[in-house]
Amino acid sequence: MKIRCCLVAVMACASVGLSASAWADPALMSRPMSLKEMVDPAIGPCNDFYQYVCKNWQAANPIPEDQSRWGQFQELREANLAKMRELLEGVGTDATPEAKRVGDFYASCMDEAGIDAKGAGAIKPVLDKIDGLTGRQDLVPLLAALHGQGVGAFFAFGSAHDPDDSEHYIAGADQDGLGLPDRDFYFRKDEKAAHQREAYVTHVEHMFVLAGEQPEAAASQAKAVMALETAMAGVSLDRVARRDPQKVNKPMAFVQFSGEAQGFDWTGYARELGAPAFERINDQSSDYLAKIGGIVAAASLDDIKSYLKWHVLHSSARLLPKAFVDENFDFYGRTLSGQPVLQPRWKRCVQMTDHALGENLGQLFVAKYYPPDAKKRTGDLVAAVHDSFGRILAKVEWMAPATRAKAQAKLAMMASKIGYPDHWRDYSSVSITRDDALGNYWRANTFETKRDLHKIGTVVDRSEWEMTPPTVNAYYSAETNDINFPAGILQFPFFDKDADDGLNFGAIGMVIGHEMTHGFDDEGRQYDGKGNLADWWTKEDAKRFGAKSQCLVDQYGSYAADGDVKQNGNLTLGENTADNGGARIAYWALEKYLAGKKVGKIDGWTQEQRFFLGMARVWCESARPEVRRLQAQTDPHSLSEYRVNGTLSNMPEFARAFGCKPTDPMVRKEPCKVW
Repeated sequence: MKIRCCLVAVMACASVGLSASAWADPALMSRPMSLKEMVDPAIGPCNDFYQYVCKNWQAANPIPEDQSRWGQFQELREANLAKMRELLEGVGTDATPEAKRVGDFYASCMDEAGIDAKGAGAIKPVLDKIDGLTGRQDLVPLLAALHGQGVGAFFAFGSAHDPDDSEHYIAGADQDGLGLPDRDFYFRKDEKAAHQREAYVTHVEHMFVLAGEQPEAAASQAKAVMALETAMAGVSLDRVARRDPQKVNKPMAFVQFSGEAQGFDWTGYARELGAPAFERINDQSSDYLAKIGGIVAAASLDDIKSYLKWHVLHSSARLLPKAFVDENFDFYGRTLSGQPVLQPRWKRCVQMTDHALGENLGQLFVAKYYPPDAKKRTGDLVAAVHDSFGRILAKVEWMAPATRAKAQAKLAMMASKIGYPDHWRDYSSVSITRDDALGNYWRANTFETKRDLHKIGTVVDRSEWEMTPPTVNAYYSAETNDINFPAGILQFPFFDKDADDGLNFGAIGMVIGHEMTHGFDDEGRQYDGKGNLADWWTKEDAKRFGAKSQCLVDQYGSYAADGDVKQNGNLTLGENTADNGGARIAYWALEKYLAGKKVGKIDGWTQEQRFFLGMARVWCESARPEVRRLQAQTDPHSLSEYRVNGTLSNMPEFARAFGCKPTDPMVRKEPCKVW
């Protein structure tokens, strides 16, 4: 349960890789468009820079039918999926234990005929166990067993960083167990939301029928699930509130927590789950856990059974027979995201293998696709951007000297992790067979649950990664004050060790600056350099920070997503702060890097111009209306065009580079600037 500020939404985090980097496999790649081919000079950089850079790419790259959006991230992801597929399908009889483990997991997932032959029988023992619930006294061990194998229901429990002592893990509990993407989906009154709720109930009903229920009983159970989840949603924090560390961190004695969160045997639950003995717990839910016991007590035993069975089906659907897979996709893919066609099975199985045994698969990926010289070059860029941020902090006029000194101290303590872990995770205790896809999935989840629980009461391992090596993303952890860049993103177009400095600083340099800035956005600024939740700001500086942040809230909150749905400026504040700060920090890192060097134009562009071209290129994408709407409602990241135009319109550096006039659309009359 770790606060994580990612470059893109975690739901979009997936394995990736691509072509033009020196270590890519040309046999797997298609030639990417050059900047000359992408740019449309008829638009003009000062009118709409996003379209100036991306219009031709969008025209040449329509969204594939098995995608809800298509952009540079997805291109990387697809290419990397192909790389991992080759690794997984190439596992031989003389393979290492790590390779055999991931190869067998993947093979079991790909055995669609074997999975179909088992029918719903693979999941029947778990459903029967739920049906056998005769009284509420048996709910605690049942729920612990379900949580242990990765079924989300009612709440989440595991290890958490102690917000008062960043060197230690304590227990943590949080809200969980909704089937719709967000608590607000249960209450929005617009026609689209009403249709989605109706479709959700129908989907749950269909899943029950596939599991063997009679249609009339399935319809009744689906309505019960919706009613129970609506009650749970009513006491859940919304996404904006959950961005406030003060609302999702309430460490206390376990005795106090048990008294506040009444109606549930927390001691018995922790024992049944296999958690070590502990005295402190972090309530990360505000009032939710204090009220969930009453909601469960008010529900009938039959309704609780229906809810639990639904979440078992929901969590397992991808590894059940084809009818379950198709039904699951119809709602979560087609209805919610507008994706017309289900991805080929091999893509889904590669992703599930990466999720279940990520560091085993990542070990194979890194050995073949991530050379040491690429890691060194990335480290040099991190150092250059870090130095640039330090110079910017020294000149921030709105901060008092005392606060500035603490900000500089926090930056100096910020660590960086590049490529892959120093020590690989040991999955040797996970039993994987080639004929038990669902069992493999559950056993991998059980391993991860136990691994997480065993952290409780121990010293924080700051070398641990929260993403697998092939992931095309990056993140900042406020609780450990570090920035993390998996090997998956350290490839073209984000990074190319043979490209000019302008492009690299604009792409991966901006990503580095983005993650660094998260340490000083509205969430990250509430943690000190060690990762403790501590207020190190003067009241006056905090007030000035709030005023500057409000400018970004207003700016990005005015941007349309789909129809009458606009972006939520409060939800996206942290990411917008990081985009704006990251771009500025990376730009000034480039300027220092170029100082005293004679660098001519490349393809008619200066290095400063190529910086902005490199930055915009990585965000080129097209997205279906449904997923744009979903992103605006649930994602803390702005839509791609606003991550480019919204950010650059605040930068006088951009206007100077392209000779924009004050009246041009890409120049804001009152630019927003926090860092």
